[in-house]
Amino acid sequence: MNALRVVRLSIQAGLRVVAAPAVGMVLLAGLPSVVLAETVWDKVARTGVLIAGTSATANPFAYRTGKGELAGYSVEMLRLIEAQLEQDLGRDIELKLRTLPSDGRIPAIESGRVDLVCDASSFTWERERRVDFSVSYGLTGTRLLVRRDRPLKDPENLTGVRVAALPQTTNEKAMRQRNADVVLFQDRRDAYVALAQGEVDALGADGILLEAWLSNNPLADNYELVSTPYSQEGIACMVPENNSDLLDTVNYTLTRYMQDFLDEDPAAVAIFDRWFGPESDVPLTRDLRALVIDNMQLVLDFRESLP
Repeated sequence: MNALRVVRLSIQAGLRVVAAPAVGMVLLAGLPSVVLAETVWDKVARTGVLIAGTSATANPFAYRTGKGELAGYSVEMLRLIEAQLEQDLGRDIELKLRTLPSDGRIPAIESGRVDLVCDASSFTWERERRVDFSVSYGLTGTRLLVRRDRPLKDPENLTGVRVAALPQTTNEKAMRQRNADVVLFQDRRDAYVALAQGEVDALGADGILLEAWLSNNPLADNYELVSTPYSQEGIACMVPENNSDLLDTVNYTLTRYMQDFLDEDPAAVAIFDRWFGPESDVPLTRDLRALVIDNMQLVLDFRESLP
């Protein structure tokens, strides 16, 4: 046993195994190896920085304002998560926001470029294999935007219809399932231009995003939303796999917010109404607002009521 030397190192950045003499390595070869990578929770606790991915074009969830600032319902959820992390870790936390394209969100999480993503992301089983999802804090669904002078002959039959969509989104998936001729755009703004210029027949996106675009477009009368909903999806945050401490905090924060909203807490109601209330860019219809509230209640029914 004299040949076996144990070297203790700091675990600040995770446990590291240092090579021992040859004889010691032979003796250690039969023992199970242990590698503890630094979790996001540990990294944030060490650095005091939370790096979050979001969107620059997904109004009202996450978008860049005319002043160049990032705003939206999901951005407000990130700020609530920041505040909860400060409370849990007992230190100041700086939230840094990075905008990501739709097909760059999961690679950014997997590579560690961002610690989590909250924008207009919705759950799919394919995504779940690569990241973990939070509870759902919003609802959306794929709809089509078309020009009034070029309406669809049959919204139920999209075979051969040229539909613009962003890559690796549930909108792209929904359109392909309907046999549409999908034309991919990296930037949502380019997709709107393509529709305006007649390069595509329709634009497939989350209905709430399309409504927000119409609300802010002086030429909105030239367009209309196809009434048929092609999917219904819950909006959630995404975190790296095997980061349960972070996911617990994210879920607690979102659940706390939803419970406060249902309890008519003024601060929580103000956040919701800022983005979906009567004076917002996307005022929800009575039926859709009731659906969102039902979704919140369903999430809470599966979890313990918070004090």
